[in-house]
Amino acid sequence: MKNFNDLQEGLQDPNIFKAFFLAGGPGSGKSFVVRKTTGGTGLKIVNSDDVFEKYLKDAGLEMDMTTAKAEIQKEPRDKLRDRAKVVTKKKQDNYVDGRLGLIIDGTGRDYDKIATQSNDLKKLGYDTHMIYVNTSLDVALARNAERERKVSTSIATKSWKDVQSNLGKFSQHFRGNLIVVDNNEVKEDDGTLFNEVLRQIKPLLRKKVTSLTAKAWVRMEMKRRGITRAPKGF
Repeated sequence: MKNFNDLQEGLQDPNIFKAFFLAGGPGSGKSFVVRKTTGGTGLKIVNSDDVFEKYLKDAGLEMDMTTAKAEIQKEPRDKLRDRAKVVTKKKQDNYVDGRLGLIIDGTGRDYDKIATQSNDLKKLGYDTHMIYVNTSLDVALARNAERERKVSTSIATKSWKDVQSNLGKFSQHFRGNLIVVDNNEVKEDDGTLFNEVLRQIKPLLRKKVTSLTAKAWVRMEMKRRGITRAPKGF
């Protein structure tokens, strides 16, 4: 059941009608970069991997996908992965129903899926953007090897190549709303990169919503709730 008192209602959300897609393969550090740069913005993060990892730990299943034990546990792991995707989809649908600002965390391997999601959000009045976290293959493989939930070198390599091949298409789809982050040498205690990413995100969050569909939705919600003051950005 939707509970916007818990979620923060769309009309009160300073990031209303803003959606950011996140792209980067295993070991790119995308989730780390985004959490360090958007943690104070109020954007809702949608990430099935976080849910999946929690399910794995709760079930006592292997986190390292490169081990023989993980292969033996493939069937229960796949079921948990599917359940995590369902739960995350419901969470995202709740956020979108309230027109909340959100970050959709994914690898960026499937261009068509992201383009479809982006277009669907645009039809609702959203401004859509992408944060593309880029690294060399060597850096991605080295970081993947250090992760708790690592994947095989072959899978990490294929994912990296797939994401790289989509950069041109993402650039065309998102045009001026694409932020490319070079995450080859970032250190956890080095705020230079994080400040630069945040510097690029903030103007997008402050940008006024111009979609007629979004404005119509806001007027309808204001009337339904008896609110006379329009939300910030309108």
